[in-house]
Amino acid sequence: MFLEIRNVTKVFRTAENKEPIIAVKGLSMGVNKGEFLCIIGPVGCGKSTVLNMIAGFERPTEGKILLEGLEVKGPSTDRIMVFQESTLFPWMTTLQNVEFGLRLKGLSKEEAERKAKKYLSIMGLENFCHLRPHELSGGMKRKVELARALALEPKLLLMDEPLSSIDAISKQMLMHELLKVWNKHQITIIYVTHDIDEALFLANRIIIFTARPARIKKEVILDKSKSMDISDEMLHLKKSLMKELVKNQRS
Repeated sequence: MFLEIRNVTKVFRTAENKEPIIAVKGLSMGVNKGEFLCIIGPVGCGKSTVLNMIAGFERPTEGKILLEGLEVKGPSTDRIMVFQESTLFPWMTTLQNVEFGLRLKGLSKEEAERKAKKYLSIMGLENFCHLRPHELSGGMKRKVELARALALEPKLLLMDEPLSSIDAISKQMLMHELLKVWNKHQITIIYVTHDIDEALFLANRIIIFTARPARIKKEVILDKSKSMDISDEMLHLKKSLMKELVKNQRS
């Protein structure tokens, strides 16, 4: 198994005399190499907490997370997160933003520039290298962040509702771009979203979490050899997923 989550519980301690918050309880799941997994669930159910533990930003209170058999004990360029909010440096150009992590990784200026331009080109941004974030649209900023993440060539890409703040047309374009990159490079992706249509379009497996504390409520395997266009089968699946989410939200 490429990624293993073994009986993980995460408890957040609160102010004195307050009950601790159990965000995740006894969660066990695996992710195969090259898989595109979407996680959906009610607001506040622990989806982002699970991503943060996989990224190494948080440690499990109990249990273990292993990547290729090695326990995750902190952040690493093997696991890169794309956040919901923009994290681009406003004083840097597009090219400099993508080069930043590469330079930290120890690449020479020439090699960092070459690799940054390669991934900006993949995202269709080769003509925008000199622009700063305030000169880019919301969709273009998302593309820069994706290029920055991919340039580090991580084993695992973690995405926490990365398209929630952009318009519908830009979102559709970016979903197609993301699928193209995934199909070409077969990178392993774990993608958190509240959007069922997004999950159905992108994933080859969907996991629904229960309301907090996070546990697996339902798992759906998608046949990506079939068309993801609207069909009776897809509408039925969407209604089924929506029903599970509404039930979870009320529980």
